[in-house]
Amino acid sequence: MRLAAAPATAIGAPSLFPPNTTTRSTTLAYLPVSSTSPPPTTYIFSLSITPISGRKKLLLRAQNLDCESEEQLIVDQMDLKKEFPALNTNLYPSIEPYSTGFLKVSDLHTIYWEQSGHPNGHPVVFLHGGPGGGTSPNNRRFFDPGFYRIILLDQRGAGKSKPHACLEENTTWDLVGDIERLREHLEIPEWQVFGGSWGSTLALAYSISHPDKVTGIILRGIFLLRKKEIDWFYEGGAAAIFPDAWEPFRDLIPENERKCFVEAYHKRLNSDDLETQYAAARAWTKWEMMTAHLLPNEENIKRGDADDFSLAFARIENHYFINKGFFSSDSFLLDNVEKIKHIKTTIVQGRYDVCCPMMSAWDLHKAWLEAEFIVVPDAGHSANEPGIAAELVAANEKLKNILKGVC
Repeated sequence: MRLAAAPATAIGAPSLFPPNTTTRSTTLAYLPVSSTSPPPTTYIFSLSITPISGRKKLLLRAQNLDCESEEQLIVDQMDLKKEFPALNTNLYPSIEPYSTGFLKVSDLHTIYWEQSGHPNGHPVVFLHGGPGGGTSPNNRRFFDPGFYRIILLDQRGAGKSKPHACLEENTTWDLVGDIERLREHLEIPEWQVFGGSWGSTLALAYSISHPDKVTGIILRGIFLLRKKEIDWFYEGGAAAIFPDAWEPFRDLIPENERKCFVEAYHKRLNSDDLETQYAAARAWTKWEMMTAHLLPNEENIKRGDADDFSLAFARIENHYFINKGFFSSDSFLLDNVEKIKHIKTTIVQGRYDVCCPMMSAWDLHKAWLEAEFIVVPDAGHSANEPGIAAELVAANEKLKNILKGVC
């Protein structure tokens, strides 16, 4: 978990530092990363700015509170700025792709892809949610276009990919294969992986399958596609928080079929009658869109009224959920985290995420203490909420700085 630094109020302590010295004290608790690590050590860091040898230097005193020792380090102010650069947390301006295309990935499916940003930059692949949600232009804005080569793709049946809303030959492992085919098609040796919600599921599945092709991972709104997660959102758990949004979703299904809403919707989303499919798709999609933000987002909710979008979104989601994500066990992703623990990773989770509640992010954090774990205290599920968007941009900035050798 991210370490919280609490600035102290002591400024300009005369007993420790010479005149014209500004001092700020900060307490940091260094936590162990595994059960075999040594106990936590607490230091008091005193940071001062003082003239040394004719130019301003930073004087860093570290007092170990556990053994009452003190260490002192003189750091050049310019070096410190280089070591700890300020991170941008604002979305980047809107940009257009510099190339787009379609890749035939099977006899049936063709997927849409696009590239934006720096053609010779560090490649990053964006994996959208749903499944079935498709990409949008705003997805490009999490990445510095002067550094990143930004690759977006619409997964099978979603967005601009064809055939639309198709469930045949559409599994998690088909999508993992498609991502790898696209990497090879674009002649990319390795890339950074970025995914939220279902995109976090797919990012984990892809990285576990191809860890040697992944330079870094950023995950948001963790979804491990376990039974308890599906039951929470589709079988009445989240209804305790959003009863007004739940009732239209519930009422589409007759009382005698409400024992399992996923199965009841599966029947209607695969009906021979197109209007029955559309009605079920609108109700399914609207339920998710009404719960995806901490505060209601009318623009997002209106997406549920669009038959073209909602049909792909609802049919493909339901198809994956009724098939348990096509995983061999309920805990498949957690059981295989060991394969990717060496990859630099950031997990961003909204505290009040109703669609993908924090229990899943917490379980992943406990299984993967090496990954940075960030909880946004005033956010729900959507990547477009201000706090989550800021942390996602910052996570990309950190990986960028590491790749540039800045820190």
